[in-house]
Amino acid sequence: MSYEKPFAGLNVLDLSQGYAGPYCAGLLAQYGADVIKVEPPEGDWARGLGRVYGDQSTISLAANRGKKSIVLDLKSAGGLAVAHELAARCDVFMEGFRPGVCARFGLAYDDLRKVNPGVIYLAVSGFGHDGPYAREASTDTVAQAFSGLMSVNRGNDDVPHRVGHYIVDCVTALYAYQALCTALYARRDEPEGRLIDCSLMQAAAAVQTSKIADFHLEDGKPVANNAPAGSYNTQNGFIAITLVKEEQFRQMCLALGQPALADDLRYVDFANRAENMDSLGPLLQEILLQRPAAEWSAHFRAAGVLAHPVADYGDWMADPHVVATQAFAMIGQQGVGPMPVAQIPGAAAIDPDDPGQQAPFLGQHSRLILAELGYDDEKIAALAADGAVRFYEHKE
Repeated sequence: MSYEKPFAGLNVLDLSQGYAGPYCAGLLAQYGADVIKVEPPEGDWARGLGRVYGDQSTISLAANRGKKSIVLDLKSAGGLAVAHELAARCDVFMEGFRPGVCARFGLAYDDLRKVNPGVIYLAVSGFGHDGPYAREASTDTVAQAFSGLMSVNRGNDDVPHRVGHYIVDCVTALYAYQALCTALYARRDEPEGRLIDCSLMQAAAAVQTSKIADFHLEDGKPVANNAPAGSYNTQNGFIAITLVKEEQFRQMCLALGQPALADDLRYVDFANRAENMDSLGPLLQEILLQRPAAEWSAHFRAAGVLAHPVADYGDWMADPHVVATQAFAMIGQQGVGPMPVAQIPGAAAIDPDDPGQQAPFLGQHSRLILAELGYDDEKIAALAADGAVRFYEHKE
């Protein structure tokens, strides 16, 4: 065990698909766990999200680095038997099915604890395993809408917008990971494992706790926390401005060349500015259109105002601070080529030459995993003939 690979020797069986569960399992792999990803014959559906490179998408690549992939048809007796053998040996079992599905396969927590009492069992779902929506399907977008996140993410058109990334999936993965780490730490002194129920619904709410409290305490009409914070257009793109202290409004006004604004009683504090954004917002926008974003950013920085031009991912990767701190690494991925991967905060730096950083091809390790279970060539061939297991050989 080491700080870099504290989960070395930990066996994880990952039956989840999409992004939330797989990314959580991927974090375990990055910290040294041996993660076996069980996929259906058609593969994890995330492999087909967006543009596909061979049998991968950028979502599946990001979520499954460092894992082994085995293809099992759980609807066949042979494939299900292999899954049961793997489940009986794992330290952590992860699934992302709707409630009740694993029970039909004999892979529910109550089933596994009989043969594997110490197993830590993580179930990732849309709405959890209890309540009237427990069996309802959910996605990141549904969770953003359901949780209220879209209601506080309105554009200049006053239309609620989804965050343009799988942000709820990411947050769910992180909450699930911390719950797993906590359970693994506690298991040292516990005679049995435990079930962890982690839903997109609850994760989306947990990350918005303060906003939910604002809504309740302000009778459903919470004011903006730091008006006039927001994104404004400039001569050549948008700039984001935020304030965290009252005195920063005066500093902003001075940087804008508008000292009188700081003494206007309509804008004297955060609460008054929030109430009068109908007049203040357009005024600031008119001024900011007079110069480029980078020039305004320099003025604001000199004045102690928190602001930055709105960058795209290319801007971020080319930024000298990002380059100097090696905030991402270019790793090689068979069938894709070099691709940027952001460093995991607090973790050891990614070694771009480490083949363990790659995401597996569909079924890439099926034969290896079966051999490690003690299956001989004849038995493996019989499983393949029945369609219980499949092998995918990568071709250059």
